[in-house]
Amino acid sequence: MTIKTLLAASALALSLPLAAQAQGTIPGAERGAAAGSEVGGPIGGIVGGAVGAATGTVGGILGVDMAPRFRSYVRERNVRSYDYDGRVVVGSTLPSSGVTYYDVPSEYRVQPGYRYTVVNDRPVLVDRGHRIVEVID
Repeated sequence: MTIKTLLAASALALSLPLAAQAQGTIPGAERGAAAGSEVGGPIGGIVGGAVGAATGTVGGILGVDMAPRFRSYVRERNVRSYDYDGRVVVGSTLPSSGVTYYDVPSEYRVQPGYRYTVVNDRPVLVDRGHRIVEVID
């Protein structure tokens, strides 16, 4: 086994628990890369970033730690709910007219291009094509 392979495997093993605490794709990648770099240098940073992104994505786009705060943020703004006849699930596409879409504040660290709205009293994140990418329950 080469030294690089050993270093990468060690960095992965040591950064996985730290990366698993990171929620959301971008924060997960950032925290995983930082933790991996501390342990294994540049290769550890690459491995930790990938692992952090993967484990962060499991928590959804917002991440499990941000979802409750974001839900409260939306409720505090009294965003009007859109009455939708279809199912409010990931993959459903909302109409481009009749629905008001809002920018997600930067503090929630959501990737550019995602916006939010409220559908049938449920906050959702949508992509540029108005497809629901996360239902925030």
